Formats: sequence, C-alpha cells, structure tokens
Amino acid sequence: MGLRREMPSRGLMVQPPSDNVETLKTKVCLVGDLEVGKTSLIRRYVLNAFSDAYLTTLGTKVSKKVIPVSVPEKGLELRMDMLIWDIMGQHGFQELLKDAYFYGVRGILAVVDLTRKETLEGLRTWIECVESVAGRVPIFLAVNKSDLQDRAAYGTPEIEAIAREFACEYLMTSAKLGTNIEESFQRLATVVAREQLSDSNPAYLKP
Repeated sequence: MGLRREMPSRGLMVQPPSDNVETLKTKVCLVGDLEVGKTSLIRRYVLNAFSDAYLTTLGTKVSKKVIPVSVPEKGLELRMDMLIWDIMGQHGFQELLKDAYFYGVRGILAVVDLTRKETLEGLRTWIECVESVAGRVPIFLAVNKSDLQDRAAYGTPEIEAIAREFACEYLMTSAKLGTNIEESFQRLATVVAREQLSDSNPAYLKP
C-alpha cells in the first residue's frame, strides 16, 4: 500500500556528509490506547528486552535509535537519528498536551491490540490528534500481540480496512516474541526518509 494524501512541504534536518553517509534527524511518535504495548515495542526495539509487567507511561518517554536507511532511487545511504516518543495512551491527555508532544513529528507508528477491537476503532482519534499539530505525515500500523492469535478480537478484513483508510502498510507484531518489531520501525524510517528528502537541500543529495 502506498502513502496516502499529499503531505505538506517541510524543512529537512540533514547534517553535512561524513564518510559518504549522511545523517538525517527525525522525530516519530507511537500512539494508541492504553496497554496496546507501545512501551514494550520500544523496549524490544531499543534494548531487545521484554517484561510481562505493565508499566504506565506518564506523559511521554523519549528514546533514541540510530538506523541505517537506504534510498536507492536517490543513490543514498543514510544514518537516521530517530527520536522515538512514547505517548501516554489516555484519550483525555490528547488535547491537554498535544502541541508540546506532537510538534515536529515526522512519522507515526500507530499501535493496536489484536485482542481488543476498541483499540482499532480508537485509532482515528489518535491520528487526527497528531495531524492537527504536525500535519499529514507517514504512518505505519503495528497490530501488536500477534502471539495471542487464539484471543483475536478481529481479523485481516478489519485490519486491511483501517490500513486503506490511512493508506499505510501494516505488520502483525509481538513485543513478547520480538516478531516484526525491527521491520516495523525500519519500514517507517524508510517512508519518513523519502518524505523528508523530497524537500531537502539538493547539495546533500548527490547520487
């Protein structure tokens, strides 16, 4: 699936080339309802760790990951400095602090819980909240807790319908097993890089 609607032009933070590898700074956020596994996904991705204990995110938590990204159509190999914002999953929080937390966001990892259909239905509100501040940005959908297939509350038709609505790709993920975690972040990083590079300084885009 391709990216949806046209996105507004944005500035690009590309640092000068070093050893033929450019560094691209970006900010992404994970959104979704309480207990969908946002914090667990980040812990698995950044630290390769998982805990069954549920920890509530108070406000937000910011992690950093350096990701190699290839953009072959531009002949580029990038080093992306990704700031990953883990946003508290309470809906009342959205309006209260959205300007502070969503400003400058370049991509969204939208997370839903396979065992709770309401988390899929609540996703629209989260994305609308981010876009009201950051504008339209690339989205990737992580359908989490795929290790609990026997407790699935919805299936492929519902997932594909929401993915079509936001014109985004999706993967079934499991923070517990580590399934498709790295791939989800990598694919989000790639579409974010392409979007940012479309408005970048051509001096840094030599084939």
